[in-house]
Amino acid sequence: MSVTIEATSGEQIVPLIEDLARLRIAVFAEWPYLYDGDPAYEAAYLREFAAAPDAIMVTARDGERIVGAATASPMSAQKSELRAPFESCGFDTAKLFYFGESVLLPEYRGQGIGNAFFDYREEQAVRCGASHTCFAAVIRPPDHVDRPDDYRPLDAFWRKRGYLPISGLVTHLSWKDHGDDGETQKPMQYWSRRF
Repeated sequence: MSVTIEATSGEQIVPLIEDLARLRIAVFAEWPYLYDGDPAYEAAYLREFAAAPDAIMVTARDGERIVGAATASPMSAQKSELRAPFESCGFDTAKLFYFGESVLLPEYRGQGIGNAFFDYREEQAVRCGASHTCFAAVIRPPDHVDRPDDYRPLDAFWRKRGYLPISGLVTHLSWKDHGDDGETQKPMQYWSRRF
């Protein structure tokens, strides 16, 4: 497999929205997100993301097929539920760059693509004058009935990249899990790195 990595921004993201929506639904259906994706929501969310100033989307392609993608944009362009935990601590969100999804099909994992996703997004954050980058990861109980026996969390990978969980800094996002009748709120732990 010969995979190429490319960064796009602004209006260049718009033609990629459908592919990214499909990837998000496929990858986030897995543990630990268990997301029962809604294509209409995905399209609206991604259009809003693409319109954010200084937003970047990094894609991994196998030939013409997009097999992975990662996004980032200034925290100041994010919804209030993402900004609020930082703002309540007095952190200047204008200095913070938020990493959205990082999704990669299983057969492409373990080949350095995740590192490339972080490299491109961190470079964009520095270019935009950010002092910190951050992302939020879902918190699931270790004894959750759907947790695979062979699940390996990404914590060690994130720590190796210089990210640490921010103690007590949690936001809550809602989505529908597979098999549920409706959306439920999930806690999301913030991780951050300072530059």
